[in-house]
Amino acid sequence: MYGKAIGEAAGQVWKLLGAKGRVALTTLPKLLDQDGALVQQGVGWLAREHKVEFEKEGRALYVRLTSHEADVYKKHPPK
Repeated sequence: MYGKAIGEAAGQVWKLLGAKGRVALTTLPKLLDQDGALVQQGVGWLAREHKVEFEKEGRALYVRLTSHEADVYKKHPPK
């Protein structure tokens, strides 16, 4: 049951990153209006599948889709 929620959170993160590009990891829960732990688990799911990459800038950690995933998003944007 919880695995389904994590998968759905991963999908929401994927869509948001496809639309917005690079986003600070700490802002994702607010942007998605979701529980922070669940969003982080969704990001972990995407990282495990090599669909996101991370970038540290100062003290902030940013996440974005890999170039391949960004291309997939552009070719097949969600409805």
